[in-house]
Amino acid sequence: MTTGQIDDRFGDPAAAAPSWESVEALLEQAELYWLTTVRSDGRPHVTPLVGVWSDGYFAFCTGVGEQKHVNLQHSSLVAVTTGSNGWKSGTDVVVEGTAQRVKGRERLRPLAEAWLRKYGDDWAWDADDEGFTAGDNRPWVYVVPPAKVIAFGKAPHSQTTYRP
Repeated sequence: MTTGQIDDRFGDPAAAAPSWESVEALLEQAELYWLTTVRSDGRPHVTPLVGVWSDGYFAFCTGVGEQKHVNLQHSSLVAVTTGSNGWKSGTDVVVEGTAQRVKGRERLRPLAEAWLRKYGDDWAWDADDEGFTAGDNRPWVYVVPPAKVIAFGKAPHSQTTYRP
């Protein structure tokens, strides 16, 4: 990512843009994210989910019967959000991009290992060429290369945009 561009219209004039490394650390360390997809009729769908930040991409998985999977078949445009619910502390981050399905055991296995390192046995996946596997559960895996990342600082308030 490039250096962040702070938008003085939306924050304290004394605010400084956080480094990309600090924003990326927030994305790596978050335990819960919110994924926004678009339904076929244009309405948004938002759902909490777990995921990993890996090699500059956000990665998530979904079962083929879930609403987010159905939506992705219509539109692959997504927003991923994480942060804190506090008004005066923390940083919220929004990743905008296009979800891309990941296939191939050689690409999926490192992602399954990343889930295990981050979430432990609660999210222990194996992988085949089509997606993750765990018994009869066979979710598809997606990555979101960021087209734009926005960091919202809260102490002081700020809005910084990062682009590739």
